[in-house]
Amino acid sequence: MIGSGELPSTRPYLIRALYEWCSDNGFTPYVAVKVDHSVQVPREYVQGGEIVLNVSMDATSSLKLGNEFIEFKARFGGKPRDIMVPIHRVMAIYARENGQGMAFPVSDEESSSASLTAVEPQDEAPPSGGDKPAAPGSTRPTLKRIK
Repeated sequence: MIGSGELPSTRPYLIRALYEWCSDNGFTPYVAVKVDHSVQVPREYVQGGEIVLNVSMDATSSLKLGNEFIEFKARFGGKPRDIMVPIHRVMAIYARENGQGMAFPVSDEESSSASLTAVEPQDEAPPSGGDKPAAPGSTRPTLKRIK
């Protein structure tokens, strides 16, 4: 049992669960990230302060879905890159094929008591396959707040 301090965030556990759900069902897990100085991604792929990353086993190597960071190696434009995303910067994890997943609030100040939102699929077609991370903004889900 945890003492009188704050409870750990549920975000890393939910991310791992949805990653597993995507993988078990043959879907491609994507994470949408709100980029700031703490996020290590190729800046040339960041659009509007955000990036969408394909975190499937086919697109990554050495993937670690930790409690503090998501870390992996991936190719961007054929060039290998080390990626490190603080968990609190993850805006959503969802299946590329149908948009199902979960979104999380991200602000400049980390808040452990923030509410969650659901992800609803959009009516657009998913991007073509491939081993590179998703292009920013591709098949972005429509986010709706759960009341």
